[in-house]
Amino acid sequence: MIEFPERFNMADYFLYHNVEEGRADKTCLYFNDETYTYGDTVRWANRAGNALRELGAEVEDRVLIVLPDCPEFVWTWFGASRIGAVITMVNPLLPVEDYKYYLAYTRARVAVIHESLLENFSAAAREAKYLRNVLVVGREHGNFKSFAQVLAQMPDELTPADTHKDDIAIWLFTSGSTGHPKGAVHLQHDLPYNTEAYAKGVLGLNENDLTVSVPKLFFGYATGTNLLFPFAVGGATALFAERSTPEQMFEVIEHYRPTVLTSVPTMINAMLNTAGASARDLSSLRFCLSAGEALPVELYDRWLKTFGVEILDGIGSAEMFHIYITNRLGDVRPGSLGRIVAGYEAQIVDAEGREVPMGKMGTLKVKGDSAALCYWQAHEKSKATFAGDWCTTGDQFHVDEAGYYWYHGRTDDMLKVSGVYVAPVEIESCLLEHEAVLECVVVGHDAGAGLIKPKAFVVVRPPHSGDIELEQTLKEFVKSRLALYKYPRWIEFVPALPKNDRGKIDRKQLKAATGDK
Repeated sequence: MIEFPERFNMADYFLYHNVEEGRADKTCLYFNDETYTYGDTVRWANRAGNALRELGAEVEDRVLIVLPDCPEFVWTWFGASRIGAVITMVNPLLPVEDYKYYLAYTRARVAVIHESLLENFSAAAREAKYLRNVLVVGREHGNFKSFAQVLAQMPDELTPADTHKDDIAIWLFTSGSTGHPKGAVHLQHDLPYNTEAYAKGVLGLNENDLTVSVPKLFFGYATGTNLLFPFAVGGATALFAERSTPEQMFEVIEHYRPTVLTSVPTMINAMLNTAGASARDLSSLRFCLSAGEALPVELYDRWLKTFGVEILDGIGSAEMFHIYITNRLGDVRPGSLGRIVAGYEAQIVDAEGREVPMGKMGTLKVKGDSAALCYWQAHEKSKATFAGDWCTTGDQFHVDEAGYYWYHGRTDDMLKVSGVYVAPVEIESCLLEHEAVLECVVVGHDAGAGLIKPKAFVVVRPPHSGDIELEQTLKEFVKSRLALYKYPRWIEFVPALPKNDRGKIDRKQLKAATGDK
């Protein structure tokens, strides 16, 4: 059993315990040429908490963090947590309309933003009814206050809020596959629960670990693996504000020599396809984590062969905070997402909620004490998704006799072809095995009279050309490996596939652009 005391604050669990345990002088944060110890981080977090409180953020008020990965993100996150405010964090590269939505939806009292957002955020803030103050990391702007100047005036000590383990602590936003992203409302104990079960229980993270991440900190996947998990065990993290590119990742790994890399399949593919990849030094890594979308076996095999670093593929969600099914070191089944994490339970059910026989595909339900309380302002959706600490994921899986879970795709992405359900991920994995395919995605396309057939969007690997001859070759390739009805009836060659702010292929954008279903 994983239990926490009644009076509990997750900032103490993740950060402040390190000073109490004698790590005040240990470096925990690297950023460009700057380093910060746990003692430094506590002082700056205290100053941030005092500033937020003085500027109008009280217990249970939302604080909106709109920052690239930087030390100020870390200080704001822990400062907000320690005063009992509710953390909300979003991508710092959004258009005005999105910031208008988030300000209205969260009713944030205080926002902390980067100077690069001033134009877009200023326009959004003018319509925000509940926003009292904005802190800017960088130069001042109008009525917005300088983060550095305000914190310079704050004391180093902070009186923490007397929070309960079941107080609301943070909203984690869904990916917004349909409509606007929803806030999954989490309690003070939720994130620590998964940290105990997954980060400590499965990954075995320790104070000697140093982490880096492809996804950015506003995304809960990275918030966990690249900030909260290493801090929980007295380890360290390296942050960079720049966009994650293959070259950037190679440079960061070779410079900081991390032990753990958090990645996603699209970046794994991109790094493998970078010229001279095999000569890059990734030897410091103990393992690489992958989540967000299924990792094709072909990518797993190539990565392991090229770099000699194990990939642990798993699945998590904003609703559960983090990963609850995963492969493990010494226990990887390529193509599967591994086994259930101790402290969680899983069921695979049919449309009526009945468990299906072993080996049969159905919808995954997962149970664990990191499950969100609800979606904010979405009562009916909350009732459909949450039942106590059970969460209906909307992911299609089957489980084998050995307890390994195999992913078939999102329920909304499944295709019914010739009366049989087809998982796009299966066709995509097959296409990726062909030497001419660099990236691909499969969606459903109306063949006429409402009949849905697979359509593939393919990025070609140089020096191949996306022509009629390659299109026919790829169709025959899939026919030779999968059931005939699964082959893509159309193949459209594109220069690149759209990605969302979490690094996943944006199927919604492809469907909208082409009119596909």
